[in-house]
Amino acid sequence: MSITSGTPVILQRLRSETRPYHDALEQNEFNQSLSAGQASAGATQWFLAKLYGFLKPYEARLDNHSFGPAWDIEQRHRAHLILADVPTNAPLPLCPDMPPLTTWPQLLGAMYVLEGSTLGGQVITRQLAQAGIGSRTYFTGYAEQTGPMWKRFCQLLAEEATPANQAEIVASASLTFQKLHAWINQP
Repeated sequence: MSITSGTPVILQRLRSETRPYHDALEQNEFNQSLSAGQASAGATQWFLAKLYGFLKPYEARLDNHSFGPAWDIEQRHRAHLILADVPTNAPLPLCPDMPPLTTWPQLLGAMYVLEGSTLGGQVITRQLAQAGIGSRTYFTGYAEQTGPMWKRFCQLLAEEATPANQAEIVASASLTFQKLHAWINQP
């Protein structure tokens, strides 16, 4: 997707400055096997368990902050969707090394990463369907509302970004990508 002059500066910066971390995260074993058409139900459930371990503490930290109704924070909680996709006895360890999420810009940066993942989830849902793997509740995200929810988030992010906090937003997004990558690649 090309960046146009109508794209808010914060979104331009986030796309360009986090690109290496985004690309590195996408090189994980699950995504590689999925792209190669070699996905398995076991690998999918392992990946989902790793995502749960990151999302659960992330969402708990979101709950420590006040968001206005426009943010739809309750709807943006998605860790519980993973529980429909993994066996009830699946181990779900929590990530012990989360990015700091204490300031508003840190939250916005992390949200950029995790809300953006709903777009990738749409692609993963189609790939899993082609592979005959049913564990797709989480990856389906907001279903037909995925695009509108992403656009609404981007609008709110652009409204909240200022010249004074943009560097911290970008740094938080970069660190979130890195911490998630490290967690997913941890055995």
